[in-house]
Amino acid sequence: MQNRHTAKTGNKKMTLDSKYKESYFRKVIDDMDGYTPGEQPQRIGGWVKLNTNENPYPPSPAVAKLLKEVDPASLRLYPDPVCRELCKLVAQLNGLHLDNVIIGNGSDDILTIVMRSFVSEDELVVCPEPSYSLYPVLSQLQGVDCRCIPLNEDFSLPEDFLRHAIGAKLLLIPRPNAPTGTAFTMDKMREICGGFDGMVLIDEAYADFAEESCVDFIHEFPNVIVCRTLSKSYSLAGIRLGYAMGSHHNIAGMMKVKDSYNVNALTQKIALAALEDQAYLRGNITKICETRSRLCSALENLGFKVTPSQANFIFVSPPDGNGEKLYLDLKEKGILVRFFPGPVTGKYIRITIGTDKETDKLLEALK
Repeated sequence: MQNRHTAKTGNKKMTLDSKYKESYFRKVIDDMDGYTPGEQPQRIGGWVKLNTNENPYPPSPAVAKLLKEVDPASLRLYPDPVCRELCKLVAQLNGLHLDNVIIGNGSDDILTIVMRSFVSEDELVVCPEPSYSLYPVLSQLQGVDCRCIPLNEDFSLPEDFLRHAIGAKLLLIPRPNAPTGTAFTMDKMREICGGFDGMVLIDEAYADFAEESCVDFIHEFPNVIVCRTLSKSYSLAGIRLGYAMGSHHNIAGMMKVKDSYNVNALTQKIALAALEDQAYLRGNITKICETRSRLCSALENLGFKVTPSQANFIFVSPPDGNGEKLYLDLKEKGILVRFFPGPVTGKYIRITIGTDKETDKLLEALK
């Protein structure tokens, strides 16, 4: 019997790959490379994993307690499609109203919703460079151009940033920035939000580790949306939960675009438990920031160029400026960091802040 993977032709079997020479994908899908996530080794044991900005500490004990008490029978029902309880709690924590919040399947889902909501085909998206490498990929998927505006040598925003953004419908700007960890000044952010004609999405994935937040901008500027995630500071990368905050008008429009049930029931319960434990959150942030400071000082003493960071990672260049070699050398020693090829980023590696024990292993390897 002919199976579904082959087509019989005489005495030969032709595979589907050889039978169908013409692609059925949209041209943009065939032409693009797609987003490359950080390496996730199948064998976790033995690695010092400092490459994907995961929190080195477990989530709140309230999460473990919740998981033990979940009734499996409840999973037969659809989740709340608008995550009402989560929206209420996020609003409460940020001094907002329920209708100022939308919940997503990670902040990447929020970015996709924003892209689909505010940009039509053949329009323009703008972002800094270097920044989150998913931004250009999402632009390609939407069929729009993405203009990447180079940052200054110190990874600050150029004085004429707005001039390069003229004509764009959407500006994606991470603060703190990834992969550099820099937090653009509040004055510059305010200038950009007030002077840009389109929508501004401020990506605050790492804001809990920073000194300031732009959340209040949504009261000041009608064209600003701020998004956050529970992946980093709340130690919940595995559940995929993000959210955005903005005006009622902007959030209502995004609600039309999101998938019907974009956040599963278990994720909603876990997120509620974690968000309610703000004391645990603050304790972990303090530990990570203290370790970040210690690591920066130690690397500077070893001759590294250390970019000032307000995130849970640092962007550093070794004395010889060869980021790729250092990345590979550390990998040989069982330490994973992140390397981004490129004329500027290739001189650096990005190091996630781990536990003190992991940091000591890293420093020992570097010495």
